[in-house]
Amino acid sequence: MTDLTLLHESFRRNGRVNAFLLEAVTEADLDRSDGQGGWTVDRHLRHMAGFRVGWLWNLSRVHAEPLLDLTRKDEDGDPMWRWHNSPPGELAAAFKSGDDAALDAVQAALDENRTFEDPHGEGAYASNPAHFLQHTIVHDSHHRGQIMALLRLGGRTAQDMDALDNHWAIWRE
Repeated sequence: MTDLTLLHESFRRNGRVNAFLLEAVTEADLDRSDGQGGWTVDRHLRHMAGFRVGWLWNLSRVHAEPLLDLTRKDEDGDPMWRWHNSPPGELAAAFKSGDDAALDAVQAALDENRTFEDPHGEGAYASNPAHFLQHTIVHDSHHRGQIMALLRLGGRTAQDMDALDNHWAIWRE
């Protein structure tokens, strides 16, 4: 069995950084964009949270199901994400539920000594299911950087941005 203690700790810290950002984003910030057709802050946050369920739907449907509204279907006939049109204040629950499901799916695959399902032939973490957790951390970091840039472009003061940079303390514990 692979020791995932450090990876789990990193994944949980990533979740805390997301929670820190969610707390700092105001209602006015959610509609901020680059003015060039790029995503809004709200779209980035929803994409980040939805990333987990989207990948879990492909990798381990049993772990994705609690994150879905099985009574609503998307254009492909798949169940919709529970937080699809939820109020922004509910995104923290979406991130938490998605993180828990991702950890459970990875642990289940490792406990059963198997890789994830790969119905679309994407090469879904073939060497180790734990790479899904690493991918999530990197993916979230990418979008948090974009959100930070949008907040700066949207008029957040240097002092505001310095306060947001305090999330780095989580990684130095």
